[in-house]
Amino acid sequence: MEHKWVSVFCHSNPLNLRALLLIFFVLLCSNLSQSVDLYPDDKASVLLFRSCLQDPSQSLSSWVGSDCTNWTGITCENQTGRVVSVNLTNMNLSGQIHPNLCKLPFLEHLVLSGNNFTCTIPLCFGTLRSLKTLHLGYNRLYGTVPDTLMRLWQLKELVLNGNKDLGGLIPWWVGNFSAQLEKLDIGFNSFHGEIPESLLYLKSLKYLDLGNNNLSGTLSDFHQSLVFLNLGSNQFSGTLPCFSACVQSLRVLNLANNSVMGGMPTCMASLQALKHLNLSFNHLSYELSPRLVFSEKLLVLDLSNNDLSGHLPSKIAETTEKSGLVLLDLSHNRFSGEIPLKITELKSLQALFLSNNLLVGEIPARIGNLTYLQVIDLAHNSLSGSIPLNIVGCFQLLALILNNNNLSGEIQPELDALDSLKILDISNNKISGEIPLTLAGCKSLEIVDFSSNNLSGTLSDAITKWSNLRYLSLAQNEFSGNLPSWLFTFQVIRMMDFSGNKFSGFIPDGNFNMSINFKNRELDKMQREPFGTVHNADTKVFIIVTGSTELSFSYVLSSVVGIDFSNNVLDGEIPVGLFGLHGLQYLNLSHNFLQGRVPDLEKMWSLRALDISHNSLSGHIPGNISSLQDLTLLDLSYNCFSGFVTKKQGYWRFPGAFAGNPDLCLESSDGGCDPASLPVVPGNALEGEEDEGWISVWVFCLSAFLSFYFGGLALFCSPRARNYILQTKA
Repeated sequence: MEHKWVSVFCHSNPLNLRALLLIFFVLLCSNLSQSVDLYPDDKASVLLFRSCLQDPSQSLSSWVGSDCTNWTGITCENQTGRVVSVNLTNMNLSGQIHPNLCKLPFLEHLVLSGNNFTCTIPLCFGTLRSLKTLHLGYNRLYGTVPDTLMRLWQLKELVLNGNKDLGGLIPWWVGNFSAQLEKLDIGFNSFHGEIPESLLYLKSLKYLDLGNNNLSGTLSDFHQSLVFLNLGSNQFSGTLPCFSACVQSLRVLNLANNSVMGGMPTCMASLQALKHLNLSFNHLSYELSPRLVFSEKLLVLDLSNNDLSGHLPSKIAETTEKSGLVLLDLSHNRFSGEIPLKITELKSLQALFLSNNLLVGEIPARIGNLTYLQVIDLAHNSLSGSIPLNIVGCFQLLALILNNNNLSGEIQPELDALDSLKILDISNNKISGEIPLTLAGCKSLEIVDFSSNNLSGTLSDAITKWSNLRYLSLAQNEFSGNLPSWLFTFQVIRMMDFSGNKFSGFIPDGNFNMSINFKNRELDKMQREPFGTVHNADTKVFIIVTGSTELSFSYVLSSVVGIDFSNNVLDGEIPVGLFGLHGLQYLNLSHNFLQGRVPDLEKMWSLRALDISHNSLSGHIPGNISSLQDLTLLDLSYNCFSGFVTKKQGYWRFPGAFAGNPDLCLESSDGGCDPASLPVVPGNALEGEEDEGWISVWVFCLSAFLSFYFGGLALFCSPRARNYILQTKA
């Protein structure tokens, strides 16, 4: 038969053959793209629904004619033209949901997520008896869940998450209205009360997300084979159950940010399918049992911010060459002893958080064996010794955070091998020596904190290579020499803190407008908040993962936009350009030997704190500051200012800012001249202390916010972990 086909085609005219093939192709395409006419009643209902919407993106502009295949988001049954699916996800629609949408009796899937619908859930949705999927997440729905939805006995997925004004009690019927319900997501809403008992026994349920509500009550065990369970960010209490019904199925378990007490039961390790376990921000206590060893399938383990104690477990999860923990977070507990060597055998580990514990001893040299590591956070412990040279084996490292320990030694020149490093924080240790020139190789650095060590020498030219620098602190060290001319050449710098050193000479008069943060005023709501309020500046980070595409994530740098040169031996005049930075929020030049007049402040539109106290500045007080509405803290004390300060200049808001200027007079209530008095605001008087200026205290407090605990940073480091991690929103 095959031979017969060949002989026929061989004897055919080539032109006829092409014509036959063309006709066959056209007929095939016409059959595949057969139009489906919308059922007239369904068409009228859908159009009436659209008439009540605002559609600024013109997402529904294709709703013309009768061919259902051309209508965006609408799917019809081929033979009858009845609408079976309405999917309008993320179309920027707003308004109310018109009841005529309920006049689609054959509708099986209704997805309106990610829009701006502002209304209650329509009662008539209960008439859509064929409905299998109902997604209304991330809108602006309010009120309660109507009882009419209990009529949807075929429903498999009910998603109402992300409507912050939708709440009340979880409906009593939610566990028994549909024997087919597989997914229930009401996270990020305002539900309160306890979980209905019926929900604990719904056999069909696989995915349950009740996270980020105000739910309470004792944490209960579930009696079905759940795959995903998120109860995070509620007010549940009690102890951890074993989830024995989910031993073979549960992949994601998030109970973070509740009030769960007691210890970690060893039965948790029997959850053989578990990939993500988050128990952070609870009241878990006691030691971890040596028998608590999770399977190699576990990717993420977060037990941070509890009251766990004892030694770190020598083995907490099985590992193989191809699988094992990706993220381990045991930070903010009371673990003691040394870092066990077994941790260095977690070959897949990409993020290690052990900060804020009571750990002692040295950082294991074998940590360099963890070649996938991208985040190391060992801050706020009592670790000693030097930074191990083998750490350069972690060549993919993005963040090295070792602040607030007892580390000593010098910064090794070989650290330049960490050329992907973005965050380097070794502050509050006992590290000495100079900044190696080889660190010029770390060109990706964005956040560098070397403060409160014993570092010395002059400023290394290596710093100029850190072109992405956003935060730099060398405060409280022994650096000396002149401030270099390249100091203000960083284009994205936000905070520069050189306070508490021995820098001398002039403040370089360069191009202060190089930094986009220094020159641009931030026009956001935080401008009106108190000075101590933390500012968030998202920084995008891109990483290439072997065998995957480029992934991106963001971490948050919290700091004001500022410059701090206080407590040095600088002299000369203040460069005029420094006082012309529109975006600068904080400037501290106190406790130096600066001379001459102070430039006008009018161009410092964003200024919130200025300390130029304890210098030798002279002349008149800078002109009118009435326009500087964000200015909260001001100290011009202990200088040589003279002249008369009128109330019109706006300085009346800072009565203690002029102490120690004997030739300065402030306009009194009767228009006379009162000598500048001692500070009247508590905490402003220095009383002979030669520490940092009083505003410096604010900066050091703000620096405390730079903790760099980017749990979210590591969660995106592995393509195989990413899908599970993102679902938990933990």
